[in-house]
Amino acid sequence: MREQLQIALKEAQKSQDKTRVCTLRLISAAVKDRDIAARGAGKDPVSDSEITEILSKMIKQRRESAAIYEEGGRLELAEQERNESKVIEEFLPEQLGEDGVKAACAKIVETTGAEGLRDMGKCMNALKQEYAGQMDFSKASSIVKGMLR
Repeated sequence: MREQLQIALKEAQKSQDKTRVCTLRLISAAVKDRDIAARGAGKDPVSDSEITEILSKMIKQRRESAAIYEEGGRLELAEQERNESKVIEEFLPEQLGEDGVKAACAKIVETTGAEGLRDMGKCMNALKQEYAGQMDFSKASSIVKGMLR
């Protein structure tokens, strides 16, 4: 994953795509920050799955920012946030469609033996481990909650 990011950054620099270069540098900085924090705690550098988590969090932040900018009438900034999201999404695994998310939720509810809303956390943790970066977990949360009622 790290190599993919570095290769993409070099290509973006060669093609002089400013938005892509800036976004890829932000990704690299976030990964390096997490590496430094892990090193300080005596842990190994971040794994690909942790990089996927970082990317998912970055996309969520950009979607929230775009919505806020739109509400404030700052359409150019909202568009910039969406463009950054598109660049980040290129490095995530393919996203599950709505049917795929429902099937994954049903599978997790069944395999964890969840019976009520008390088991919600257990189901969401299992989903996040198995499907990291492949779905919007806020939507999955409402689906799981509906299944556990």
